[in-house]
Amino acid sequence: MARGSGTGLALLGLLCLAAAAQAEVYLEERFDAGWDKRWHKSSWKAKEGSAGEFKLTAGKWYGDEEADKGIQTGPDSKFFSIWSELKKPFTNDKKDLVLQFSVKHEQDIDCGGGYIKLIPASSKDKMKDFGGDTPYSIMFGPDICGFGTRKTHVILPYKGKNHLIKKDIKAENDQLTHVYTLRIMPNNTYQVLIDLEQVAEGSLEDDWDMLPPRKIKDPKATKPEDWDEREKIPDPEDKKPAGWDDIPATLPDPDAKKPEDWDDEDDGEWEPPTVPNPEYKGEWKQKTIDNPAYKGKWVAPDIDNPEFKPDEKLHVIKDSKYVGFELWQVKAGSIFDNIIVTDDLAAAKKLAEETWKKNKDGEKAMFEKAKKEEDEKKKTEAKEEDDDEYDEDDDDDDEDDKKKGKKAAPSEKLDDDEDEDEKDEL
Repeated sequence: MARGSGTGLALLGLLCLAAAAQAEVYLEERFDAGWDKRWHKSSWKAKEGSAGEFKLTAGKWYGDEEADKGIQTGPDSKFFSIWSELKKPFTNDKKDLVLQFSVKHEQDIDCGGGYIKLIPASSKDKMKDFGGDTPYSIMFGPDICGFGTRKTHVILPYKGKNHLIKKDIKAENDQLTHVYTLRIMPNNTYQVLIDLEQVAEGSLEDDWDMLPPRKIKDPKATKPEDWDEREKIPDPEDKKPAGWDDIPATLPDPDAKKPEDWDDEDDGEWEPPTVPNPEYKGEWKQKTIDNPAYKGKWVAPDIDNPEFKPDEKLHVIKDSKYVGFELWQVKAGSIFDNIIVTDDLAAAKKLAEETWKKNKDGEKAMFEKAKKEEDEKKKTEAKEEDDDEYDEDDDDDDEDDKKKGKKAAPSEKLDDDEDEDEKDEL
């Protein structure tokens, strides 16, 4: 392209406009006062009395109370299920799919889910009772239970079976807001970002078991007869010393004497007890040396898997129409916010920058202040408890003194009587 070419610049501009036109946002949710008109509570678990609720709140700490409002789970030990509809069904053929949301485990979560689900249009008739058995297209986000489970799930259904990513992706489990982003690309690759930083990437084919492996071990291969797997062999130069086996492990005790009352006829022939033989060296073991013929452990060679068939459309998720949360939490209190479903990673990043990134420092400062005040309150209460215990001990001592004083009174009275008697005698 020639420098300053008006035609070239115009063409570049058209290409940029075309790229921008292709990008589309199918859902962007910044929860506000009208959120309950866009989101629908499922009837799942309601009859059993184990369905929880969602309420609009910014929580106990935030950067901007109005902007940071999201929907929070409550009460404890409940199932939570809620969903909303995209602007229109979305199929990501030949384009990216980006699913992003934020979650704050304000309750210091010990066991519970914090993931979101993308749901296909085919589940329309099941959305009223949207729950654990409702078919979904993607399940993505943190799942925490004790120290054993602290991971970010990425589950992709394929041909009727749900497949969990094989990589172990960390999950944030502090009490601050974090942003989770999943990007699936048309070249069958993916990215996972947490707080806009990439934490995982790779191939859909390699990191899930949706397809059979490309290569398998040849089931017909057998180990050659002359294949030597011994790393060490006996040293042929090492010979057992002559007379090694003739040395007994024990000897008759030379200091033992036959008891004087021993009767050979009644007690049998007397034999002295044995003692360890200091000359005995134990069982002889031949030394070993490196095996010069060692070829390593035999492994069957790889061959092409006849069951493998590539799928260029592995990334395609058809007719996504709903998004929702379906969770179980022992300790409730998670706040979900800033959800976006789009085909443009830049749009998702922009939302996160306008919300989480803008307010995260203020939220952290408020959180640290609240924790400091809580710690100081606990110290004050602990000191007051200690003081109360000290006062109770003093009261007990005073009571003991009083009891002792009452016992001493008769003696004092007796002394007074004795003085009166002495006066009378005089």
